Amino acid sequence: MVNIPNTFSITISVAVFEKLFKFTGNNLKNIVENPSHEGPDTNPGRYCFRLHKNKVYYVSESLVKRATNIARTQLVSLGTCIGKFTHGGSFHLTVQALGLLSSNAKHKVWLKPTAEMSFLYGNHVLKGGLGRITENMVPGDGVVVFSMSDVPLGFGVATRSTHDCGKMDPNGNVVLHQGDIGEYLRMEDEL
Repeated sequence: MVNIPNTFSITISVAVFEKLFKFTGNNLKNIVENPSHEGPDTNPGRYCFRLHKNKVYYVSESLVKRATNIARTQLVSLGTCIGKFTHGGSFHLTVQALGLLSSNAKHKVWLKPTAEMSFLYGNHVLKGGLGRITENMVPGDGVVVFSMSDVPLGFGVATRSTHDCGKMDPNGNVVLHQGDIGEYLRMEDEL
């Protein structure tokens, strides 16, 4: 008997991996091949991605096996929610994915202390607030935003290349805001 893949699940996988690749580049391999040392097994398992309702979770295989004892309708969450699908079918990363993105980021931006609060209130990163920036960034690349003390603050999308940032006005947008750790306070009722 031939196993025919579900085209819907392939479409979902492609959307999730394309979004993660935008931020991590070739480091996506580190996320996919990350060994898991939890559970009763002596052999390390792996982490995997699971779709539950409209949310995508990053979870160890051991936890997935244990969760099969719970009915899908009763299951609230499973592992770390890294993103969700909108009603229109597009995939959006959530702030909970910041841990994965920050440790595997391809492009990074460090903010001056004076610009951190502005970003944490949901504003875009301005050129005047940049402390440092990685090389070879082009518009449309996924960027992880850090404080000068290497604390991950959030993520967004680059609007300018690294080269163009040196020539632009201090009030020009460098990174468009997509998510930040301030969301935990701003959206306390929803989360």
